[in-house]
Amino acid sequence: MKGVITRHLDLIVDDFYTHQTRSPDVETLIGDAGTLQRLMSALRQYIADLFTKEINLDYVEHRLRIGLVHKRIGVDPKMYLSSVNYLKAKLISTIHDHLEDPEYAQMLSDILDRLIDFDVSYVFDTYIKSMMNEIEVEKNKSFQYVNDLESIVQERTKSLEKMARLDPLTNLYNKRAFEEFTSKLFSEAQQQNDPVAIVYIDVNDFKLFNDQFGHEEGDSVLIIVSDCLRGASRNVDLCFRVGGDEFVVVMPGCTKESAVKNYIPRVTESLATMRSEVSISVGVAQSGPKNYLSCQDTLARADKDMYLNKPRHRAPETEQPLKCVALKK
Repeated sequence: MKGVITRHLDLIVDDFYTHQTRSPDVETLIGDAGTLQRLMSALRQYIADLFTKEINLDYVEHRLRIGLVHKRIGVDPKMYLSSVNYLKAKLISTIHDHLEDPEYAQMLSDILDRLIDFDVSYVFDTYIKSMMNEIEVEKNKSFQYVNDLESIVQERTKSLEKMARLDPLTNLYNKRAFEEFTSKLFSEAQQQNDPVAIVYIDVNDFKLFNDQFGHEEGDSVLIIVSDCLRGASRNVDLCFRVGGDEFVVVMPGCTKESAVKNYIPRVTESLATMRSEVSISVGVAQSGPKNYLSCQDTLARADKDMYLNKPRHRAPETEQPLKCVALKK
């Protein structure tokens, strides 16, 4: 049988590729004449190995490489199987045409059929493993994409939540954040038997700044006051803008006495340095540790205390509005 195949090897290879290149898809995959010659040479070697090469580990690895190469160059399994079946039919017909004993020819054909099927099983094993690897890679990419997308969404959600809690002008917490944060803070203070002080701040004669110098100047005053409040605060203190010219500072672990003696002087000194013509009225109230009030009750007391102090800083009706120079931030 080896002699029969060897004598007709070139004819078999030529016929195989003549048949293959009739397909536009195959012709596109082959590309050029140089590639075609290399493929024809490889096919000659493959056919020769079918009848001469010992089936061992090297043989199996070579078949696996065949599958890998065909997968890489884009030959789909259906196209590969069709080509192998055509080659197998050509080899079997050659055996039957040139062997006189039909029973012997059929026996050899059956052996060849099983051998080629054996080869195909290894080639397809490579196809399947390669496709599974690709699926795994794509699955991992999908998981990574989903994780990245979730991280982006989480970051953007956090950013939006933070923006929703901040006053856009002063970058202090807003009234919504005050309502969200303080109830929990007061509850924790009571559990830990700690005092909480609330400082209520109002800018004196703020309407004069807006009326005489415009809203831009009024905004400048609000920014300066907020910077002073923030700069004088501790890391644990929370600063809020709760109204047009009204601010609140919540000070956990702080008494009214400490806020009056320490915090308020720091604020007023800082404000005098930055804008001496701007003054504030301040009220302070305390909750705990002997008598715990709700946040709203403590805030109401601080507000009342602020208004008790307010008249001392209000300008007489006949007094001219304060003259101030706009300070841009």
